[in-house]
Amino acid sequence: MKAKAVVVAVVILAVAGCAALQAGRVFPSPDPAQITANVTDKAALERVLGAPYQVGLDSGDQTWRWFYAEHGSDGEVSKDLTVRFNANGTVKSYSFTSNFPEDMRRYRK
Repeated sequence: MKAKAVVVAVVILAVAGCAALQAGRVFPSPDPAQITANVTDKAALERVLGAPYQVGLDSGDQTWRWFYAEHGSDGEVSKDLTVRFNANGTVKSYSFTSNFPEDMRRYRK
């Protein structure tokens, strides 16, 4: 009976090890036309992207960050959008990086 329990535990661990590990929250990759400095505001970003995964400060400016990563049998992919805001809540600047295949094709042109 103990041997059977050990075998079941090993199988469960092996299956769990093969499953994709994820971090952050899934969000759609932004279209550059969706984010305009001094125009796009926090509410517009939340409507399109969902709630930010992290918030913080950069040189005194409020920042929001959307991040998602997954690690599976074919490697690791991640994407990261960081938005820096003006005092009035509009976008001051933003940075998006990704190695998801669809983003690599889209932004590498």
